[in-house]
Amino acid sequence: MKQMSLRTRVLTGSVAAAALAAGTFGAVSANAATPTAAVAKADATDKNTTQSTHLTIEAATKAAQASLDAAKKENQRVSVAVVDRNGNTILTLRGDGAGPQSYEAAEKKAFTAVSWNAPTSELTKRLEQAPTLKDIPGTLFLGGGAPVTVKNAPVAGIGVAGAPSGDLDEKFAQAGVASLAK
Repeated sequence: MKQMSLRTRVLTGSVAAAALAAGTFGAVSANAATPTAAVAKADATDKNTTQSTHLTIEAATKAAQASLDAAKKENQRVSVAVVDRNGNTILTLRGDGAGPQSYEAAEKKAFTAVSWNAPTSELTKRLEQAPTLKDIPGTLFLGGGAPVTVKNAPVAGIGVAGAPSGDLDEKFAQAGVASLAK
């Protein structure tokens, strides 16, 4: 085996020492008992944070089931979606016999309603003045979406799809919203 030159041994030793020192420094830094001044203080009174209201899974389930029940009473086969304030799907229920397109359409209607804090039937009227609204990804400007609000601020959206008209879909979505007031 060939012996390493003095220069190679010095370089290798220096690299090993630097790695050892960095590891030791990192371990000591990670275990430091007192936080540094650069750490931001965050508590309930901090002006750098906000709080938002979200539906519980129980409330979302109650609303979705109320929408599905309202549709079932009128012999309509629909899917129902509930999204949170950020448009993330909380849950989706596909009713017996609902069409395969209804699942995704319900999610998009719910997203659209919460995004603009308005029923999607009202939003379709806005397309006349701003037709490019329909180009926003994830939206669907058809009747059937209803926002859920707390103190006039949107906290969720309910979307229903699969009935023969957007008016019926929206009626069922509104039944879900109304169930949360009980």
